[in-house]
Amino acid sequence: MTSDLRNRLLLLLVAPLCVLAMIGAWLDYRSADEAAGRHDQRLMRLLPALADSILSPAMTEDGQPLLLLAPPVEEFLRQNTGFSGFSVQDLTGRVLLGDDWLGNAVPTTSVPEFHSVEHDRVVYRVAVQRGRTSAGELVVALADGSDPRQQWGRQLLLRVLLPNLALIAAAALAIHWAVRRAFKPLVELTGAVEHRSPRDLSPIDEAASPAEVRPLVDALNRLFALVNAQAESQRRFVADAAHQLRTPLAGLQAQVEAWALAAQSAGEPDGAGPGRKLEPKQPPALDAPGGGAIVLGALELQKLRQATRRTSKLAHQLLALSRADARSLDAQPPQSVDLKALCESLLEAFLDAATAKGIDLGLETEPASTAGHGWLLREMLSNLVDNAIKYTPAGGSVTLRSGLRGGQAFLQVEDDGPGVPDAERQRVMQRFYRLPGSAGEGTGLGLAIADEIAHVHRAGLTLGGGAGGRGLLVTVRFPPA
Repeated sequence: MTSDLRNRLLLLLVAPLCVLAMIGAWLDYRSADEAAGRHDQRLMRLLPALADSILSPAMTEDGQPLLLLAPPVEEFLRQNTGFSGFSVQDLTGRVLLGDDWLGNAVPTTSVPEFHSVEHDRVVYRVAVQRGRTSAGELVVALADGSDPRQQWGRQLLLRVLLPNLALIAAAALAIHWAVRRAFKPLVELTGAVEHRSPRDLSPIDEAASPAEVRPLVDALNRLFALVNAQAESQRRFVADAAHQLRTPLAGLQAQVEAWALAAQSAGEPDGAGPGRKLEPKQPPALDAPGGGAIVLGALELQKLRQATRRTSKLAHQLLALSRADARSLDAQPPQSVDLKALCESLLEAFLDAATAKGIDLGLETEPASTAGHGWLLREMLSNLVDNAIKYTPAGGSVTLRSGLRGGQAFLQVEDDGPGVPDAERQRVMQRFYRLPGSAGEGTGLGLAIADEIAHVHRAGLTLGGGAGGRGLLVTVRFPPA
C-alpha cells in the first residue's frame, strides 16, 4: 500500500510537469509563429522593391533583364548571407535572375503567396508575387532561411523535447527521493508492525510516527490494548484451570497408586477379571455415605488409575500449551540451550518406560546448541519421545538425535512404529486430533504442543517417514544463530 501511495504521489507530481512541458512547447511554437508573421510581413514589403530593381528588359531573347538591387533588398540579402535568396522568373516559370532552386509554379494572381522550400538542409520561407516590372510582367521571389517557424520544426528535438525530457527526468528523481524521504517514517512504522511477534501487543511509540498518521497509531494502540486484555483473560483462565486441576488430580492419582500397590501386595495382579474381589490384609476401600465400604476389583482399580493418569497428563499438557502461548515469553531473554545434554536427560527420564515396553531407546547426538527457553524445549522433546514410545510396538526402537546441518541446529525423534500417512501429517498437528484407529490412549495434544513450542523458537517442525519407509521421523530445525 505504501509503495502504491508513493507511485501515485510521484505520478501526480510528474504529470503536471509533463503538461507544463507541453504548454511550454506550444508557447514556443506560438512565439515562433508570431516572429514568422513578422518575417512574412518583411518579405512582403521587400517584394515590390525587388520588382522595382529590374530596370530594363533583356537586350536579347536569351539574355537577362538589367537588375540593380534596391538598397532594402541588398541589405536583406547581405544580412542573411547563406540563409537568403531571390529569383526573377518569366511567366513560363524560367528563372531569369537569381537562384534556380527558387523556381516554382507561376502564380495566377498578383496577390503575394507564401510557401516553404528545403535547400541544402535549410528550410526557407519563400514569398512570391506576380506583377508589372520595367521588363514586363514577371514573377519575383524572396527566400528567408532564418524564419523561426521553419527552424522550430527541426530544432524541436534539441531545443524543446530533450531539455524538457531531461528536466522531467531530473524532477522525477528529485521528487522520488523527496517522497521516499518523506515516507520513510511511515515505511519504518509499517516494517515495525509487520515484523512484530503475534504475541507482542505493546503500544507503538506515537512520538516516532509522523503527525499525519498519529491518529492511526493511536487507534492501533487502542486495538492492541483491547486484544491484549482479551488474550490475557483467556491465558489466565487456561493457566488457572490447569493449576486448579493439577492439585486434586495429583492427590487422586497418589491415592489410586497407593490402592494399586496395595492390591499388588495382596497377591492379585493387575488385569484381573471384572467382579473379582480384593482380599488384601488391609483391603483398600472407599467410605460410602452410609458408613460402609466399597470394595473395588483389580481391573476397576487399574482403569481408575489409567483415567487419573490421563486426566493428570491432560492438565499438564493444557498448562504447557498455556505457557507456550504466553506473551511473557517475549519478555524473557532467550538463553543458550545445549541440545545434546537435553537429549541425554530425556533418555534417562524415559529409559524405564521404554524398557518396560521392550523398546530400544537409543541416542545419536553431536554437540549443538540454540537460543531459546530450556524448559519449553524440554517439554517439546518430552512430548515427541512420549508419543514415539506410546505408539511403537514392543520390540521396536526409538532414537533421539541432535547435531548441526548446514549451519542449523536440529533435533530428531525417529521410531519404527505405524507412522503417519502423508495425507494426515498436517492434520495431526491440530489440537485434539488423533488418527482414526490409533492404538493406545492419548489426548491428541503432543504434536500440537511440540509444533507450538517450535513456532515460539522460530523453528520448523516437519514429519517424515522413518528408515526403510517405516515409522515416523520428527525433525525440528532451528534458525541459524
